[in-house]
Amino acid sequence: MTGAINIKTEVAPSRERAAGPWREGWRSFKKSKISLAGAGIVLFFIILAIFGSMIAPEGINEQNLSQRLLAPSSEHWFGTDDFGRDIFSRVIHGASISLKVGFFSVILSVIVGSFLGIIAGYYGRWVDTIISRIFDILLAFPSILLAIAVVAVLGPSLQNALIAIAIINVPNFGRLIRSKVLSVKEEEYIVAAKAIGMRDSRILFSHILPNSMTPIIVQGTLAIATAIIEAAALGFLGLGAQAPAPEWGKMLADSRIYLLKAPWTMIFPGLAIMLTVLGFNLMGDGLRDALDPKMKS
Repeated sequence: MTGAINIKTEVAPSRERAAGPWREGWRSFKKSKISLAGAGIVLFFIILAIFGSMIAPEGINEQNLSQRLLAPSSEHWFGTDDFGRDIFSRVIHGASISLKVGFFSVILSVIVGSFLGIIAGYYGRWVDTIISRIFDILLAFPSILLAIAVVAVLGPSLQNALIAIAIINVPNFGRLIRSKVLSVKEEEYIVAAKAIGMRDSRILFSHILPNSMTPIIVQGTLAIATAIIEAAALGFLGLGAQAPAPEWGKMLADSRIYLLKAPWTMIFPGLAIMLTVLGFNLMGDGLRDALDPKMKS
């Protein structure tokens, strides 16, 4: 009986200490008020994107020329633009466009970049050389310049802007995963899996990829913020979303001639971009500190 009691008292603490790295990371993340503030901002804009049509008081394209360029008031919280459209409603609807570009472009770049990075890091030799040189070529160009070139070839549209942003982010994820694979593939459990004849595809996607998810999550969160800025830049240049879509960058471009006469037409779309990017950056920094053991004191 005494031995059984001792076993129970020893097992209980060990289970508590066996909390997985994700649970431990979440506990560390919750301790940072700045990280939680960033997550709150991101959640706020996600809610706007999902329920925008229910929150917005007016339609995004309802024009009233008799009320053009009205200053912010109780009737129009953010004022109106040069067509008399409610800027508050358009900013709300713009959240879905910007977040859609941010999320889907990053998802696409993660899929392609992770696949190429895993192949390059695992097989090495000429495969690694070819893929690494492709990454080097893409990284040799300034990101926004490469995005402009891609959209110029495909044609200006929101969909093509999304593809362009995904392409310029592929080498970032590819090189990140490649470096992770190079360190993980020499671990004992990978060597043992090869020794028992496990297929390469199963090793790659059942063992190596799951153990490389931490840097992908952190980099992906930060990449969404960058993608939103790049989408706004392309929209500002007329290469992204086209009128009358309420994309924040396009709204800035359409309002720049009214900067002195009606500054609110640019202030509120600009604030929306700034707050969204700030939220993802703060949350990404918090995830990096929580999930990366090297960042912990």
